[in-house]
Amino acid sequence: MPEPQTSIPPCPHFGACGGCQLQHLSYAAQLALKSARLRALLEATGLTLPELHLHPSPPLTYRNRIRLTLAEVGGQLRAGYLTPTQPEPSNLAPRTSNPTFLPITQCPIAAPILWRATEALLAELTQRSTTWIERAPFTFDQLELFTNAEESNLQISLFVRTSAKSLPVRFTNELASLCESLKTQIPALTGAGIYLIPPRPARSRRVEVPRPGPSWGSPGLNYTVASREPGTQNLEPGLTYWAPRTAFFQANRFLLPELLALVTAGRTGQHAWDLYAGVGLFTLALAFRFTRITAVEIAEPAFTALTSPQRKPALPHRHAVKATTLDFLQTAVLQRDRPDLIVLDPPRSGAGPEVCTLLAHIAASTLIYVSCSPETLPADLTSLTASGYRIAELHLFDLFPQTTHIETVVILTR
Repeated sequence: MPEPQTSIPPCPHFGACGGCQLQHLSYAAQLALKSARLRALLEATGLTLPELHLHPSPPLTYRNRIRLTLAEVGGQLRAGYLTPTQPEPSNLAPRTSNPTFLPITQCPIAAPILWRATEALLAELTQRSTTWIERAPFTFDQLELFTNAEESNLQISLFVRTSAKSLPVRFTNELASLCESLKTQIPALTGAGIYLIPPRPARSRRVEVPRPGPSWGSPGLNYTVASREPGTQNLEPGLTYWAPRTAFFQANRFLLPELLALVTAGRTGQHAWDLYAGVGLFTLALAFRFTRITAVEIAEPAFTALTSPQRKPALPHRHAVKATTLDFLQTAVLQRDRPDLIVLDPPRSGAGPEVCTLLAHIAASTLIYVSCSPETLPADLTSLTASGYRIAELHLFDLFPQTTHIETVVILTR
């Protein structure tokens, strides 16, 4: 009997929320849909493709991080999501209306501790509303919660909108009191911080850079990714990463061992590069296999995590470079550097033609491209294969079940 194609959505906010567009499909149907979409986008370029390997995930409670919008509803502080805006039909550029705030009561794709902590925090803030809501020199805007895979360590970030350059000193004590009370309910809480963002402008596309405000406890958490050999389900104690609050870290707590196993399988040599390195997810895994590893990252606080003394073990042969990948590669081409392996994990905009051209000049024997955008991946692969690379392996990691998001790992050789 064929598997059912539809399913009862596990979340009561399905449809209205807009964040998990595929909940009405069975998980098998979701994987089939994503596989077909990825192959169609890549085949449209005329690329020669190997077999597509699927890496499924437990479909719920997989997220180690969520970011919620905060707003007052009926005089009560609530957490939720902004519903997606819909473009108005027009022959001109689409115009979007203001998004609508949707308060939620649960988020089934999040690790359970994240929503428990959200409810406890909202209750504490409501209880302390005189200080935190009614008379505070700011308005609450967003809440980010980040936990490790075992849910034994939790970090909270509160983003507030204010025209002030800093908050009154009393909020350092207020935050400490809030967190100490919250920790009696959520023992895993180890750190929290308030981040200041300017009042929302009426017309602006600028990127908002939060300014750190009062903090309590640890500024981040140690995140251990268990070891898994390719083709097995056996997990063993693995690598521990230092992940500061607000730094990017892959969000699927269940698939990280499998992702690292694929990227590191059989890789050894003298020198490897980890481009768009983040906090060093691949850097640390490769550091034990190569004589020298270079990690390239421009964003804070990710770069700080690469060089932090809190990162254990110390790796004297690891070299961290604070630069854009483009700037780093331009220098490397002039110096005629050629590593044995290059791993790149660019943002959704992709690597782009300039980076791909430089990678072609460097001509490392193996290149592993981790892509979070199937729309930008085909152009980059077309450029790389035209320069002499061959797509040896193609993998779809379902890091975000219930959503249309596709994560692809492509192994290229020459």
